[in-house]
Amino acid sequence: MAALLRPAPAASATPAPEPAAPGGVAGADIVREDLAERSQTIGGIADRLDSFAVELGTWRVSLFDVIFAVAAVLLVLAAAMIATRLVRSALRRIKGLDGTQTVLAEKIATIVIWTATFLIGIDLLGIDLTALTVFSGAFGLAIGFGLQKTFGNLIAGIILLLDKSIKPGDVIAVADQTGAQTFGQIRRIGIRAVSVTTRDEREYLIPNENLMINQVENWSYSSRNVRVQVPVGVSYGADMALAEKLMLEAAGAARRVLTDPPPSVWWSGFGENAVNFTIHCWINDPEEGTGNVKSDVLRRLWAAFKEHDIALPYPQRDINLKESDALSQLIAALEARQPPPAPAPPQ
Repeated sequence: MAALLRPAPAASATPAPEPAAPGGVAGADIVREDLAERSQTIGGIADRLDSFAVELGTWRVSLFDVIFAVAAVLLVLAAAMIATRLVRSALRRIKGLDGTQTVLAEKIATIVIWTATFLIGIDLLGIDLTALTVFSGAFGLAIGFGLQKTFGNLIAGIILLLDKSIKPGDVIAVADQTGAQTFGQIRRIGIRAVSVTTRDEREYLIPNENLMINQVENWSYSSRNVRVQVPVGVSYGADMALAEKLMLEAAGAARRVLTDPPPSVWWSGFGENAVNFTIHCWINDPEEGTGNVKSDVLRRLWAAFKEHDIALPYPQRDINLKESDALSQLIAALEARQPPPAPAPPQ
């Protein structure tokens, strides 16, 4: 009964909550505490650097926080660059992947590495991702309005590599600013654009999206064989059978011309001054150009025509003057005109 009447012990006072630590770089605080435990000297230096701070309400950033943030960012970026190079080097040594698959694997690996780098950097700096909700919404709007072309080109580049319609090493036709069409070889497919280098070392950067939605002339999509046409004119008085034979021999002797399929000669038409032929020959290295093939064939054909007296045509024009009174008067005046007197001999 006495126990029941014993007064209950006073409830212990609830401890007052400690004030929240002012905001800052959480990762820097962890590193500073770890340094203080390992070395008193280094810990003192870290505390001294942490004493120089700027406070705005509950937000506090010290000199140590800034140094830690810069060092963490540089370290993460350096690690990402090294990892990207190592992955690219490893992928290029894999013999089971062709050029297109290698480039695609490099792009995917690069995206994964840099995404992981961003997340690791956020974790090192101790940034609360929930605080980035508003920022992520604004960033999404920026992507939707300002960066849609960039992300569209990125996705287009990945699709091009997946379906292998355009790949590094292909030769495609391009047009310059004047509209003149030329051709070039694809050197690389980047995140934003495809790099195409022409024979005169001009480099065109074509957005990936343009190659997705526009017609593209690919000279090496399914076959690397390209036909080269060389027009030739022969005088009407020449031996046409011999001329045709010499054209085939000149085309077959050219260095880059294939023997299978063999060269051929077509009669193109009868011109004003010549019988027009077209020599058709095939090459399998279009990236080396076509102009030098035409030059080689024509140079050999010139020597063969000279050796066998095959004449090349010259322009010929016939002038017919219609008879009229004015023309008759002009001719009569010219005939009646007296020649000037000869000068007197010197004394």
